[in-house]
Formats: sequence, structure tokens, C-alpha cells
Amino acid sequence: MASSALMSIGMRAMFANTAALNVTGHNIANNGVAGYSRQEAELATAQGQFNGAGFFGKGVVVTNVKRAHDQFLTMQTAAAQSLSSMDSARAGQLSQLEDVFPPGEQGIGSATGNFLNAMVDLANTPADSSARQVVLARANDLAARYSSAASRLAMLQQGVQSDLQTSAKTVSALAEQVAKVNAEIARTHGLDQAPNDLLDKRDQLVAEIGKYVQVSTIDATDGTMGVFVAGGQRLVLGIESNKMLVVQDPADPSRSALALETPNQPLMISQDMLTGGSMAGLIRFQNKDLVDARNLLGQMAVSFATKVNTTQSLGLDLGDPPGAGAPLFAFGAPVSIANLNNARDATGNFAAQATLAVTDASLLQASDYQLKPDGSGVSGSYTLVRLSDGLTRNIADGDEVDGFTINIGSPDLAATDSLLLRPCGMGATDMRCVLDDPSGIAASSPVTAVLSPANKGTATVGSLKVLNNTIDPNQTATINFSSDTGDYDWELRDKDTGALLSSGSATWTAGEPIEVNGFALSLNGVPKSGDKVTVSKTQFPATNNGNALQMFALRDERFVGRTIKLDGSIAEGATITDAYASVMADVGVRVQSAKTSAEISSTAADSALKTLTSKTGVNLDEEAARLIQFQQGYQAAAKVLQVAQQVFDTMLQLGA
Repeated sequence: MASSALMSIGMRAMFANTAALNVTGHNIANNGVAGYSRQEAELATAQGQFNGAGFFGKGVVVTNVKRAHDQFLTMQTAAAQSLSSMDSARAGQLSQLEDVFPPGEQGIGSATGNFLNAMVDLANTPADSSARQVVLARANDLAARYSSAASRLAMLQQGVQSDLQTSAKTVSALAEQVAKVNAEIARTHGLDQAPNDLLDKRDQLVAEIGKYVQVSTIDATDGTMGVFVAGGQRLVLGIESNKMLVVQDPADPSRSALALETPNQPLMISQDMLTGGSMAGLIRFQNKDLVDARNLLGQMAVSFATKVNTTQSLGLDLGDPPGAGAPLFAFGAPVSIANLNNARDATGNFAAQATLAVTDASLLQASDYQLKPDGSGVSGSYTLVRLSDGLTRNIADGDEVDGFTINIGSPDLAATDSLLLRPCGMGATDMRCVLDDPSGIAASSPVTAVLSPANKGTATVGSLKVLNNTIDPNQTATINFSSDTGDYDWELRDKDTGALLSSGSATWTAGEPIEVNGFALSLNGVPKSGDKVTVSKTQFPATNNGNALQMFALRDERFVGRTIKLDGSIAEGATITDAYASVMADVGVRVQSAKTSAEISSTAADSALKTLTSKTGVNLDEEAARLIQFQQGYQAAAKVLQVAQQVFDTMLQLGA
């Protein structure tokens, strides 16, 4: 009996050490496998047996093979990696966006300066055909820069959509694998031992999903794990998984949105609930950064092209007879986009639409707008939200807001309808120079200012600017100064008959222009009593450079992004070159901020992973020490068996 008990103890010891060696070898073999958790054989003392002399031990038993796992650290690491993936994805996209607005000679600012400088050369020789050809060449180059930038923004949008589709397929495949692993785990759930390798595999799959879209998990009583996205939308439940889809954004079909496949129709995922993962970074870039860049570019394009076209229309070209200048640039029109969920008519088209018209391009803001009924039930009453800053206003049909008007027409918007308004976002799209005749450039001003030779003061003509198309060149304006303090009388007479048409008086202030008959006359120096200035029709348009100078003066005019103050006055905006510099600065700040966020979140993710690995990972030094430990234990157990065998043999010999 004694030798039998000793032999049993030795066998159990050998089995326990063999199991421990197997587990140690398994750890060493999986040292480089991502997501593997260190395993350990748990040993317990076998229950002793009582006899008259007391309890005698029966050796050791293997109770379990346990993995080193920390649920909190696992969740914390997955969340940190999701945030890092989101920041990294957005930073990568912003780096590409930065290339759309280059500094130096390749940028829109340089092309704008070249165009305006060409106007200076034209002003020096208004009738020179080569100077006019240069102006058209610079106009074509500038328009191409805007159009190219818009095309590159469109390509970035396509790239985002492609990346989202690839990521959605990957997430769907990973979710399907999680469901399969759930099924395998559920089949072993009735056993006392946990399927460690399957649990590691599932945790790793969930962590991989988290790199694309942040998830939350819930363990079920049958051993399966539910995986949820966007605050509770089911991706995996038990042994079933849903596919993730990339669909059109209902508010703007040109953008992409995420949804989960369901038997009836896709279940939309709110972008506000996407707080981590590379897909969240792509969605944020698409819905915020790309939209802002498109609107800033469009605002510059529409404001500048409109200003140039307006100034062109105020001058005279080299036609026979000279006429008002034709538009120099064409650009994208404002658009209204119906929400895909809006009411439709019998033909399937949207029942209600809106038309936009730009009334003052200088007041356009770099923003999209959301228009919807105000909820009062009154037809033609709406709520308009400026999406760039959230400014909300109540408006009526036909109102003018931020430099554009909105007209709905009939039928009116339904109670649940909404429209996305883009007054300038498409301005740079297909921007082009539409004037191909050099003689069509309106370099001449329709009127010319002449000082009387008898003037005694130091006043000279600083500039003569045509303000609007109401000017009548056939009316001659005469300005007579009646005092040394700037008091003057003015009168308008018919150029041909000399008949008096209108008259008036005012006081001139240094630095302030004199505005009569649709022009603004600025003086340098100081006029004296009796001085006279005559503004009359330009006699020789081919040699006049007044309008070319006004074109060049646009360089310093602050007409981009003007705003209306509370008192009704208009606050100055930015010059076109300052506006481009502001866009570059805005994008640059976003890039640097995104890179900093990516670096911080990457460091946090690495730190969380190291913390998790230190607790659950394999340490080869420790495993090597355990290998020696269990090897020695195995050898000692073998010695116990050898001794038991010798005792048994001795007993047999004694019995013989």
C-alpha cells in the first residue's frame, strides 16, 4: 500500500509538472502573437486520506489553466487605441488638405497678385494688345488655380468615401468572426474550464474593430459577448452580427454616412455618437474640415470674381463703339440640397425646393446653412441655422441673409422637411475665364476728371472711381469750391445741350471722396476758393486707364467676408490676399492641432498597451525561470517514482 500511494503521488507530481511545462511552452511559443494573454496552470493539493496515524497527503492536482486577464485594462487600452486611430486618420487627411492651399508661387494668393499686377502694366499702356493678352493669361491661370483646388477637394471627398467603404467591409468581416468565436465559446460554456485561446482571439478581434470604430461590450450569461457601436447600436449579439454600410448622408448626398444593415432598411448611425476609431476621424474630417475648406475657397472665388466682373462692367472696352466690359469670370452658382427624407411628389421628385440668388457677394459667409419650417405652422416662416457657428434666425420666404436671398415658391416645405443651403461652397467649382477677346478688357473709365488751369490750391485728382452702373457719362459734373474750408457747389448738365439737370452743395473733408452722379472723386492736397473740377465723358477710351487702376485697387479693398453690424452698418472684411493667407493659417492650425492630438493620443495608447502587456503579456525571462523550475519538479517527481518502484521491487523480493 505504501509503495502504491508513493507511486500515485509521483505520477500526479509528474502530470502536474508536465502540465505546467506545457503551459510554459505555450506561453513561450505565443510570445510574439498580438493579443495573447499569458496562461498559468493552477495547482492544488489533493485531498489527504485519513488512517489511524493521521491524514496522509495524496499529492497534487491541476485545477485550471488560467489566463492573465484584466477587463478594465483591456477596455481602457481599446478605448485609447480607438482615440489614437481617430486622431491619426484625421491628421493624415488634414495633411493632404494642407497641400490644396500651398504658399508661394503655386498658391492662389500668388496667382491673384499676378493678375492684379498685370492690370498695372495694362494701365501703363491701355491700348497695348500684348498687355491685354497677359491680363487674360493671368485671369486664366487664376481661374485654373481655383478650379484645381475645388477638384482636389472633391478628390479628397472621394478618398474619404473609398476609405470608409474599405473600413466598413473590414469591420463587417471582423464582426462576423466575433460571432463565430462567440458560438465556439458558447459550446464550451457548460465546462468548468475557460477556453483561454478563444477568449484571447475574441478580445483581439474586438480590439481590431475598435481601431475602426469605438465599441462597447457586454458579456452575456452564456459566455458570448455583445459588441455595440455609436452608443448602443448592435454590431454583434450572441452568434449573430450585422454588416456596417457606407450610405449617402441624408442631409447631403455628396457626403458619406455610416449605417448598420437591418432586415427592413439601414439603421443610420449618428455621427455625433462616433467618438473613436479611424472611421470617426474620416467622418469628422469630411463633415467639418472639408466643408469649411470648400466654403472658404468658394467664398474667395465668388467674392473676387463678382468684384472683378462688377468693376469690369463699370469700364469701357476697346469696341467700336466702346461699350461696358463683359464678365471676365464664371463660377459655380449657389445650390439648395433637399434632405433625402423630404416629402416627394407623385413622380418621385422632391415636392419643395429652394432657389438662392447672391445679392451682395462681399457679405457671403464661409458656411453652409440649414433651412426648415419654424414649427409655427405659418406658411413661408422658417428657421435658418448658419452651420459654421450655429447662429439661428427666423426668416420669411424671399428674405435676404448674409448676402443672398432664399425663395421657396410652391409647394411650401413640409413640417419635417429640411434643406441644406450652400450659397458659396460651389463657387470655385468649374471657375473659368470666359472672356477670350483682349479688346474686351474694360481698362478705360467712362468719365475723366479735369482740374481747371486757373486753380490756386494744391488739390490734384487722387482717384476717380465709378461706383455703380447708374452713372451717366453724358452728364457733365462741375464742382466749384466756394471757400478755403472745403465748401463746394456742384451741378450736373447735359453734355450736348448744357441744360442744368441737378445741383447741390456740400463740404469737402480731407480723405473723404466727393460722390456725384455715380462716381467718387478723391482729391490730394487742399483746394482753394474758386477752384474747379470737371468730370465729363471720356473722349479717348483707348488711352484712358481709369478702370484698369480700379482693378488694381482691388488688391487693397476689404471686400471678402464683410458683415452687417447690429446698427445696420457694414464691417469691413478682408482683402483677397489676406483672405487666402487666413485660409492657409486656418488649415495650418488644424493640421498642427490634429498632429499634436494624434501624438498625445498615440502616446496614451502606447502607455495603456504597455500597462496591459505588463500584466497580461509574456515575459520570456520569467518563463525561462519557470521552465527550469518545472523541469526540476518533473525530475524530482520521476525520482519519487523511481524510489517507489525500488520499494515495490524490494517488497516483492521479500515476499518471495
